[in-house]
Amino acid sequence: MLKSIDPLLNADVLYALRSMGHGDDLVLCDTNFPADAVARQTVLGRLLRIDNVTASHAARAILSVLPLDSFVDKPASRMEIVGQPNEIPPVQSEVQAALDAAQGRSFPMASVERFAFYELAKRSYCVIQTGERRFYGCFIFKKGVIPPDVA
Repeated sequence: MLKSIDPLLNADVLYALRSMGHGDDLVLCDTNFPADAVARQTVLGRLLRIDNVTASHAARAILSVLPLDSFVDKPASRMEIVGQPNEIPPVQSEVQAALDAAQGRSFPMASVERFAFYELAKRSYCVIQTGERRFYGCFIFKKGVIPPDVA
């Protein structure tokens, strides 16, 4: 156990989060996502897991330590529902609430068509699969920076 770090963030996940650089993408996905096959094509090259939790619980843990990129319009994205790109299912609403809480304000996510999402995921730094069983529990977060302390 570490102080002030969510226990869901296991050693492998913490290593990846720390290793990522500014502008690198992290994919947070549900149990139905082709996670292992996609993860093999990422920078890290292997699948990471946060098992037995919902997407929102995993997102809350990740966003407690991961700064989002302030140099892009939408540093957080969600996978669109096929044929209903504007519909927001409960799993995505819950992650949106976790995102808003982590940012301390409303922070709308971009939406990405399903197959475009897969292509972005292949070019990401890493893929973290959760225990989320609801459909469309798939997200991309772009890592930002932590500014230096001003003396």
